[in-house]
Amino acid sequence: MAVVDQHSGATAPRGGESLSPTPDRTGDGRTRPRRSRLRTTLRVASLTLAVLVVVGVTAVAIDFLHFVQTVATAERPQDSKADAIVVLTGGADRIPGGLDLLREGRAERMLISGVGRRVTENALIARAPDVAGFADCCIDLGREAADTIGNAAEARKWAEERGFHSLFVVTSTYHIPRTLAEFGAALPGRQLIPYPVPDPGIHLDHWYDRPKTVRVLVREYFKYLMVRLRLGAERIGLVSTANASPHLPPASPNPS
Repeated sequence: MAVVDQHSGATAPRGGESLSPTPDRTGDGRTRPRRSRLRTTLRVASLTLAVLVVVGVTAVAIDFLHFVQTVATAERPQDSKADAIVVLTGGADRIPGGLDLLREGRAERMLISGVGRRVTENALIARAPDVAGFADCCIDLGREAADTIGNAAEARKWAEERGFHSLFVVTSTYHIPRTLAEFGAALPGRQLIPYPVPDPGIHLDHWYDRPKTVRVLVREYFKYLMVRLRLGAERIGLVSTANASPHLPPASPNPS
């Protein structure tokens, strides 16, 4: 049964019940409604999330600029020699870059990795005529790889079969960081010497003023970032190597 307040006319429940939210006690003995505490918690959570987002975006931006600086300042080794050369298909000047190394006597054999199954040797020679002079003695064609992980697997199998311990890795300049990450994971214990080849359509000087170059660099950076995250997850056991890198068979414990 309800009781009517004589002064205000308001009806209140019997038994001392209150219509106001159940209060909480603060440290000084005052009361505060639970709704106020909830609003405070949500504000703190929102602020924390905003800070984390800002820190994350800033970290990615700094890492991207470091990636661009690494790519833009990459230089070809002038006097280095290696047992062999691995050229990744995908850029017009990559095969000529590998042939330059052969011609200079800086390696004894070259693998062209990622050649299409339907691409004949004659078709390859038509695209890169200088291949003809080395085809019989010094060049092997790899037809299994369809991506950079596959290139690494193909290079490892080839290097293990032939006993190569050091390799020039020839690919486009912007592709070098991701390639070295994949090859480093696939060929532990072997020396990898990057040999960057400029891409005619990518201009790294004043790259921020060149929309095509910006698109290529941003796309390649995020691919590189995903590779680093995947390899990091493999190292700490979050994912198995077989599931994360399906192209890669188990590595030999010692390079032969």
